[in-house]
Amino acid sequence: MIAKRLRKSLDEAISIRDIFEEGKKMADIYGAENIFNFTIGNPSVAPPAIVNETFHEMLDTVPAKELHGYPANVGHPDVRSHIADVLNKEYGGKYTTEGVVMTTGAAAAIVEICHTLLDMDDEAVTFAPYFWEYKSYVGTVYGKLVPAQCNMETLQPDPETFEAALSERTRFVLINTPNNPTGAVYTEDSIIKVTDILKRKEKEYGHPIYLVSDEPYRALAYDIEVPWIPDYYRNTIVVYSYSKALSLPGERIGWLAMQPDVEDYKDLLAGITASIRYLGYVNAPSLQQKIMLKCAGEKVDISIYKKTRDILYDGLTKIGYTCIHPDGAFYLFMKALEDDDFRFCQVAKEEKILMAPGTAFYGPGWVRISYCVPSEVAEASLPAFEWLYKKYTDK
Repeated sequence: MIAKRLRKSLDEAISIRDIFEEGKKMADIYGAENIFNFTIGNPSVAPPAIVNETFHEMLDTVPAKELHGYPANVGHPDVRSHIADVLNKEYGGKYTTEGVVMTTGAAAAIVEICHTLLDMDDEAVTFAPYFWEYKSYVGTVYGKLVPAQCNMETLQPDPETFEAALSERTRFVLINTPNNPTGAVYTEDSIIKVTDILKRKEKEYGHPIYLVSDEPYRALAYDIEVPWIPDYYRNTIVVYSYSKALSLPGERIGWLAMQPDVEDYKDLLAGITASIRYLGYVNAPSLQQKIMLKCAGEKVDISIYKKTRDILYDGLTKIGYTCIHPDGAFYLFMKALEDDDFRFCQVAKEEKILMAPGTAFYGPGWVRISYCVPSEVAEASLPAFEWLYKKYTDK
């Protein structure tokens, strides 16, 4: 008796977390050391020491009512002010306390933006391959997610495909760099081409098109600079989460931020504030907000992820697989050895390798390898990947 719209969503769903749980069951049967589970993006690097230290300090020094009581829907003012200062220092912006809203992770922030901007059948455009839950976020408010396919040789946005995806019903564009599922970092040249198109389309359609920059992996970039989107496009709303930067995915803490020159700034903030209440979020977790007074600028040791990335990328390409070198996040996109990426993942299970089919991310024919695993696991998996390769090439 569940809602028809939810039934449709369930029927279409490809649950990466279900595959992850299947891997845990396989580990119980075959031994964890014999299972190579590359399915889910659950950080494997410990949070910086200052995180736990700050938790203890807050519990010991901040009055319980202040720490555990309801803050404003948009978050504690001192935390928001501090994050605005961090952004202005880092990027030279004009962020204020008012323009920062604390959220229960990046996911909640995007849902709040969808609720604020989308009427029924309005559209949001995103670059494919994309994080599979985006479709649910947009569909929750009866909007339509329109994919703009990236160049699958470079994983950079394709200007022609992107422009073709836009319409008068486009209310915002959702961009994610460093990208999940591909690990691609969109270049400055790509960002300029995208934002030039948006500026032209805003004039053509006679209404703003917001650029929502989903940045939970900004701190996970390897030897490359991630362009700061507001430098290129005025109507940008930045969405951030500490799930990856501080290895705190279970704490559900993040924020969204916009500068005062964003079009309809006051209305947007009012709509987002109302959406927090209407959607039942009430407020982001109070204690997690407070620790950001000391931890907002910290990040995990990404050298561990880089080492694992190099082991897998070098090893897989040496075997013969086609992979696009990932410059950020902790994902690697690899070409399946047959057109049916679902079937390829099933065959891989015979070698105790678990991966996510690319179709789940609007990237059919590919698979996502999440390399937030110990480097020893990545190293030990290479013989299994070689056996899998031989199954297809020795026929």
